[in-house]
Amino acid sequence: MIYLTSSEQYVIPLPENHPFPMEKYSLVQAQLLHEGIIQPEQLIFPPLVQEDEVLTCHSSEYWQRIKDCSFSDKEIRKIGFPATIALRDRSLSSAGGTLLSARNALEYGIGINLAGGTHHAFHSYGEGYCVLNDIAIAASCLLAENKIQKVLIVDLDVHQGNGTAAIFQQNDRVFTFSMHCKDNYPMRKEISNLDIELPALTGDSSYLPRLYSSLPEIICTVNPDIIFYQSGVDVLENDRLGRFSLSFQGLQERDRFVFEMAFQSQIPIVSVMGGGYHTSFNRLIAAHTETIKQAFYYFN
Repeated sequence: MIYLTSSEQYVIPLPENHPFPMEKYSLVQAQLLHEGIIQPEQLIFPPLVQEDEVLTCHSSEYWQRIKDCSFSDKEIRKIGFPATIALRDRSLSSAGGTLLSARNALEYGIGINLAGGTHHAFHSYGEGYCVLNDIAIAASCLLAENKIQKVLIVDLDVHQGNGTAAIFQQNDRVFTFSMHCKDNYPMRKEISNLDIELPALTGDSSYLPRLYSSLPEIICTVNPDIIFYQSGVDVLENDRLGRFSLSFQGLQERDRFVFEMAFQSQIPIVSVMGGGYHTSFNRLIAAHTETIKQAFYYFN
């Protein structure tokens, strides 16, 4: 059984002209149910991530500001969301969803969070629509519990997973792999264990061969006990914040290959949604939905 975690009981009210497409989460969930890809009993509303879990990779001072909703104006601008209880609780739920999905992956082979991928959150601050680094929290908790010994993070969002790279830079039990647009946010990149930086307008013919040649070797070398997959769909052509030019078919091939590698290697995998800001909202929902379909092809 594949279980999917959902944080749709926590919604962040945003101004009408806000650029972040918050509605995508509920609509992807609705589309999966509508197409019969999942049944209602497969959806789980996760517990909020707890303080001791947050502190495995975030500072106590930053955690206190999150709890108190006491971000400075500068922090609010950097994160891109208003400092509200709704933001706090949504962030805690999303991180809880990735942690629960990781536990599900260890038991069932795969876990899926219909949120998460907030890879721009650092040890002591957030940015780029990211408050808590859900992947870092989940990986750190499982390592602390000795449930796993080695983690591979595969980040294929168009933006570098800078927060994740910084958090694990001195941790030899976590291998961070980010394949992203060189000429895009964040302009100051961190150092992952492996960064593949590709130029703006990169399409299928350049992107996919780099992934095909890199990921099998990484998996063979790292030999991870679990893979966390940040499956942002902002690599698609015509994404408002992307600058890559992958086709919809190319995106399908990307996701298929990642899940196939995990399946063939018998390595549990956790999939989180990551970014997506397409000019066509219907295309955006279809892209995130397709990622889940590719997962189900191998693990259902």
